[in-house]
Amino acid sequence: MSAALPSLTDVETAAARIAPHAHVTPVLRSRSLDRLAGCELHFKAENLQRIGAFKFRGACNAVFGLDAAAAARGVVTQSSGNHGAAIALACRLRGIPAHVVVPHDAPQAKLAAIRGFGARLVPCAPTLAARDAAMAQVQADTGAEAVHPYNDARVIAGQGTVALELLRQADGLDAVIAPVSGGGLLSGIAIAAHGLDPRIEVWGAEPAQAADAHASLARGERVTDMVPDTICDGLRAQLGTLTFPILRAHCAGIALAGEAEIVRAMRLIWERLKLVVEPSAAVPLAVVLRERERFAGRRVGIVLSGGNLDLDALPGLFALAGPPSQNA
Repeated sequence: MSAALPSLTDVETAAARIAPHAHVTPVLRSRSLDRLAGCELHFKAENLQRIGAFKFRGACNAVFGLDAAAAARGVVTQSSGNHGAAIALACRLRGIPAHVVVPHDAPQAKLAAIRGFGARLVPCAPTLAARDAAMAQVQADTGAEAVHPYNDARVIAGQGTVALELLRQADGLDAVIAPVSGGGLLSGIAIAAHGLDPRIEVWGAEPAQAADAHASLARGERVTDMVPDTICDGLRAQLGTLTFPILRAHCAGIALAGEAEIVRAMRLIWERLKLVVEPSAAVPLAVVLRERERFAGRRVGIVLSGGNLDLDALPGLFALAGPPSQNA
């Protein structure tokens, strides 16, 4: 695992490395959402990235950054979601083995997606200790390179390419807001944004029912004992040992949104932008709508982190948000 903190140069190197493989995702606008929010919103549509999420950027940078000898031994990671699929696809593109440690209770649809990209699934018990032990065993057996979902400088640098593109596509932003879970995306964005323009405010958006990042920055130390209880299944991880100091140095703050607010924001994105996003991706818009005074009149970049969701769960989600009239 890469442990040194990445720099703007690392992000720029990552951008060149992944350019043949990753999509340059569009930035979309909506006048009606601008009116609702009281500010000018620029939506970076990472739900249109390969595998349907920003995660492909960091995985691609890590996999294609390996030298030939390391690559031949393959890559191992732990994930039952977007990162696992991203590693699987990146390894398939490079023609090397991918081993993905997954908890045995992971959703079958997500496991099928990871398997579909050619990865070998390694099942384990649904605990952090079991995942770590399974990864260590795969490394011992194969010599595979470990690529952590967020606590890896190569992954952080790859995720930072989101900001390089966004700031090129939307000039003069006052703030950038992205979801925060383990912190890889937000850390990469912060490094890239402040490397290009130190005046830009970088905000994290987090569910109030999974607010470990908010608590960590408030206390000045990583909070690791919080149990998340949120519909945002992509935002249940805790800040890593690399991402916490980056966010502490660069982040203007972590703003929170409630579960119903998140679903209403997701529905607004569906209705006004015609984009399918998952609940995790809607948290930044929910934050802006909740805290209109903080962002009033400003030019704000919003990262729509992904679009992978269980469509069968939508009736329950919409019931949580209340009637559609509340979105008007």
